Amino acid sequence: MLACKIKSSKMIWYTLIVGILLPQSLAHPGFFTSIGQMSDLIHTEKDLVTSLKDYIKAEENKLEQIKKWAEKLDRLTSTATKDPEGFVGHPVNAFKLMKRLNTEWSELENLVLKDMSDGFISNLTIQRQYFPNDEDQVGAAKALLRLQDTYNLDTDTISKGNLPGVKHQSFLTVEDCFELGKVAYTEADYYHTELWMEQALRQLDEGEVSTIDKVSVLDYLSYAVYQQGDLDKALLLTKKLLELDPEHQRANGNLKYFEYIMAKEKDSNKSSSDDQSDQKATLKKKGTAADYLPERQKYEMLCRGEGTKMTPWRQKKLFCRYHDGNRNPKFILAPAKQEDEWDKPRIVRFHDIISDAEIEIVKDLAKPRLSRATVHDPETGKLTTAQYRVSKSAWLSGYENPVVSRINMRIQDLTGLDVSTAEELQVANYGVGGQYEPHFDFARKDEPDAFKELGTGNRIATWLFYMSDVSAGGATVFPEVGASVWPKKGTAVFWYNLFASGEGDYSTRHAACPVLVGNKWVSNKWLHERGQEFRRPCTLSELE
Repeated sequence: MLACKIKSSKMIWYTLIVGILLPQSLAHPGFFTSIGQMSDLIHTEKDLVTSLKDYIKAEENKLEQIKKWAEKLDRLTSTATKDPEGFVGHPVNAFKLMKRLNTEWSELENLVLKDMSDGFISNLTIQRQYFPNDEDQVGAAKALLRLQDTYNLDTDTISKGNLPGVKHQSFLTVEDCFELGKVAYTEADYYHTELWMEQALRQLDEGEVSTIDKVSVLDYLSYAVYQQGDLDKALLLTKKLLELDPEHQRANGNLKYFEYIMAKEKDSNKSSSDDQSDQKATLKKKGTAADYLPERQKYEMLCRGEGTKMTPWRQKKLFCRYHDGNRNPKFILAPAKQEDEWDKPRIVRFHDIISDAEIEIVKDLAKPRLSRATVHDPETGKLTTAQYRVSKSAWLSGYENPVVSRINMRIQDLTGLDVSTAEELQVANYGVGGQYEPHFDFARKDEPDAFKELGTGNRIATWLFYMSDVSAGGATVFPEVGASVWPKKGTAVFWYNLFASGEGDYSTRHAACPVLVGNKWVSNKWLHERGQEFRRPCTLSELE
């Protein structure tokens, strides 16, 4: 990338204030797909902790009253039992004894039976309707596994929380590692099952106190190893399990089965079969997922900042400039700062193009409407959610707020393209490991009806605002050409999806890399062909 010394806008940190209850508008399913909405859960949990502390204080006050009553009666009865007749011979003592046993002990009984948890339980019940569900927990677990693969992180690094750019150190317990392994196991992902069960076992060996025992870990681990074809290791782990629990029914059965298989292999000449078994195990271990992408290796390398294909000769042709939108009156005296990010396809970045104040307004408008982002299903022609797009989005119209209208006109002034036929401004917030795997913004020839209902033709260009800095990860990458564009708050990138001829530019296939650490907010504008006939005339050459 061309390094430009352009002063960036200062980030304005803000505090999100919420009431005791989350607004109904924020009670969307799929918390794990949006860090912005997930942050509201922090305030919910803080309120519950406050409520729990109030309950504890009430119980302590109740016990203090009972304790004082017990101490008073202990002193009284100690004196009375020394001379019972003399004690009750005093008319006042006789009266007070009758009163205590008839009335005051009943009051004490009521105090003991009084349930001080009503307020806390009531608050918890109300808040629970806004809690994450099993889908959120599994989704967050899968996100960690995705980050592990994309950024080549080992389990110990993740468990200790040693991630780049972290502000709040955190670590995984044995229970957490065990849960990650179980999620992988449920998905028949035995590769990650092995990694996380081994991490749980290491932490137990190091002396971490846990409710999870080694027997449970070894049970999952031995089977995961077996499923990947490593019979020797599976047998060794099973024997280790049986040393801890000789009566373990499943382990005893597995031991006999493994020994039978190994004996059978030794008795037969299986040299060629062994090679096939080794190959099969390797394939299983690396994992060929159901959603496997041919360019995944290139995509993940670019996400890590590796594999960029920009030669020094080409880089010399990239420049920074002041851009006035082809002598647009709004930008003659205050031109925009423009930087070349890539040459083919041409990707340009505009610096300081959206203010912090505008960003906050756009985010505030979008937050109540955020819902799980969808993709176009080429088979059904309908919008649907997908595991390869983990984010939440909302659409904002220009007529509903002057800031949105002003942003739309800024895009038109700088690109020279008509925004009246463009789609509404889409605002997106990415979740845990939030990503959007390689895709095209434009409709290919096998999707002729993708934007038919809009009646504005294909998506000619994409304008993408970065509305937050990201501590680690979250780049926009173009696997076909080896380009990586990193988020920078207050900037925007622009590229054409179609050649001037109207043919699709397949080199614009791009992806949003998983967010490793931080919170990623973007907004984008997809401009369409209609209305651009005289603004970007068609050429005779197909690929120009």
